[in-house]
Amino acid sequence: MWFKNLLLYRLHGALGDAQESAQTPPLDALGDALEAHAARPLGSADARRLGWTAPGGRLGSGQYVHEIQGHRLLSALRQERLLPASVVKEELEDQVANIEASESRKVTRKEKTALKEQITEALLPRAFVRSQKTDLWWDTRRGLIGINASSRTRAEEVLDLLRETLGSLKVTPLATQTLPIRAMTTWLNDPTTRPTDMQLSDQVELKAKGDDGVLRARQVDLDGDDIQQLLDTGRQASKLALGIEGRLSFVLHDDLALKSLRFGDALIEEADHADDGDDALLRLETDFILMAQALTEDIERLIGWLGGETQSQSPS
Repeated sequence: MWFKNLLLYRLHGALGDAQESAQTPPLDALGDALEAHAARPLGSADARRLGWTAPGGRLGSGQYVHEIQGHRLLSALRQERLLPASVVKEELEDQVANIEASESRKVTRKEKTALKEQITEALLPRAFVRSQKTDLWWDTRRGLIGINASSRTRAEEVLDLLRETLGSLKVTPLATQTLPIRAMTTWLNDPTTRPTDMQLSDQVELKAKGDDGVLRARQVDLDGDDIQQLLDTGRQASKLALGIEGRLSFVLHDDLALKSLRFGDALIEEADHADDGDDALLRLETDFILMAQALTEDIERLIGWLGGETQSQSPS
């Protein structure tokens, strides 16, 4: 269950003020709320649906949240019927051709739109269903939420589900005093500005200020002349592969997203050697707490690299 990506959000009203109880519900109440919004099988006319599922899968049926030392693990399940646009288009063209041939007239745009809706409705029940699980880590002590998603759209979708489940949820994307794009560019330009515990890897994306597009490079010497020459032209680092002393490696994005997470060998070995008695749920919880504790430390370190967290305004 180790996260591959991490999109971070600051939870407002969860650090000791009057809104704390509303923002951090008791575990039992949260479990009941998640169950009330649990994933259900798609109906024949449903194109997609999002609901909560047990993080432990079938083995954890009925347990929609796991909590260890203030760290909570939730899982959302997105179900979507796959109906290729080409199939709908082909069927639409056939029906339009038949109408025009039999009635000796052109089919209007409005009629085509109505036909397309009818075709989609008729084909949906026979479409394959794709299911995707998205894990959410909630650090209740620090008021932080991390989502294992590769895009902001998917993360916001899960947050919307959590907001609907709880009735209210005030979060904003985690933000730092120094913009990541500025910090990454500075670290590349001047090695003396890099934190002592930072490890520079071999992947970068450089973005031009004008319309010259984006340059992506892998397996390159980031301190080499080629990269430095590109930086001299005014390009800025929008993505940069970094590491933290063998604990964690990741690609930092300019929106503070962490992608391609890889945890250190020592942490993985600790998880492998943990005594879980071949209990799959216990193994899940062991992996989760080890990951959550490591991420907590490493995120604080990253925030420090970026000058600290900004005091973002709570959303209205």
